[in-house]
Amino acid sequence: LKPDPRVPRRLKWPPHSVLAGLSADTREDLLGLGTIQQFGSGETILGGGRDSRDVYLLLDGIVKVVSNTEDGATALQSIRTDGDLVGELASLSDSPRLATIVPIRSCVVRRIGQDPFLAFLRTHPDASLAVNRSVSAQLRNATWHRVEYGSSPVPIRLARLLIQLAIQHGELVPEGIAIQLSLTYLDLAALDAARGPAVHKALASLRHDEVIAQGYRRIVVRDWEALRSIAGITEIPPEDGVLRAWRPHSKKDWPPHSEGASA
Repeated sequence: LKPDPRVPRRLKWPPHSVLAGLSADTREDLLGLGTIQQFGSGETILGGGRDSRDVYLLLDGIVKVVSNTEDGATALQSIRTDGDLVGELASLSDSPRLATIVPIRSCVVRRIGQDPFLAFLRTHPDASLAVNRSVSAQLRNATWHRVEYGSSPVPIRLARLLIQLAIQHGELVPEGIAIQLSLTYLDLAALDAARGPAVHKALASLRHDEVIAQGYRRIVVRDWEALRSIAGITEIPPEDGVLRAWRPHSKKDWPPHSEGASA
């Protein structure tokens, strides 16, 4: 079979992803399931009235997991990138979907039906363990968001959010740590459970104090210690293998590694 030109050839997957936690043989078996699909920015992959139990394996792209609040607003719950699964919770529990998955930019996925996905987990115990860890991490992260974010002012919540995004999606650049996600301030406001103007003001304050630099859909953390001080926390919850309480102190410490991250 000729390789699909839409699928990038990958020798290494992000360390926090589900695919990175699998053995080579198991990873190849999972990558052989389902069919290739491509979605454009803003399209709906899951949710939006669709009640299938299919699972989507992200091969290339970034998606947001969003849900509707009681007042009709949209809340950004989390972000998933290459090597991650989306839709697995509904497939595992055979229950209705509670969230909608929307690409932030064009993405390529493997769409896997519920039956072959569950059969794969039954015959690959290491994959079953990796998926269970991923789901558990998502639930822990959601709980942490509710507890920590609900009781803190917007500037503190935003600082905590930026720390999480930098750890999970950061890349060392000459100016500092660049968050490699194309997010608007409204996206940040949704993830921060705050109103857009409040987040816009908090971002402006961080720019003024040179804690961050900001361009079009680009944020660079310039002063990590200052951001930690504003956040006022001593640990970040692990999500999909991100190292608990990890802090970058020098170039040799970046990027974070996932060894021992399952605590």
